[in-house]
Amino acid sequence: MALHSAAKGKLISVIGDEDTCVGFLLGGVGEINKNRHPNFMVVDKNTAVSEIEDCFKRFVKRDDVDIILINQNYAELIRHVIDAHTAALPAVLEIPSKDHPYDSSKDSILRRAKGMFNPDDMIANRG
Repeated sequence: MALHSAAKGKLISVIGDEDTCVGFLLGGVGEINKNRHPNFMVVDKNTAVSEIEDCFKRFVKRDDVDIILINQNYAELIRHVIDAHTAALPAVLEIPSKDHPYDSSKDSILRRAKGMFNPDDMIANRG
């Protein structure tokens, strides 16, 4: 799958605060498609929750995006939309921001992944 994604030039999208977006843009993540739509959204205190939702939905629908990174504090604002996304791609990863540390108990994607594994199977495979 990774080879397929790399061959087609799939993107990472970012929804986050200014520091998060700038960091990823400096790392080379930024892209504007042929329709002049960027693969990132800078969220600030004046950004409406509906704008974050709409941006997330646009990223999910884009066929050139395989990963969506979102600051966990903004993911909390649109939790119902993230939970409704059940497809494997694009993968949604919640990341910390400068002002909000990562809290694994709030990450619904991680909870879903943990539910796929039986702890007893993991222990049995060690022996």
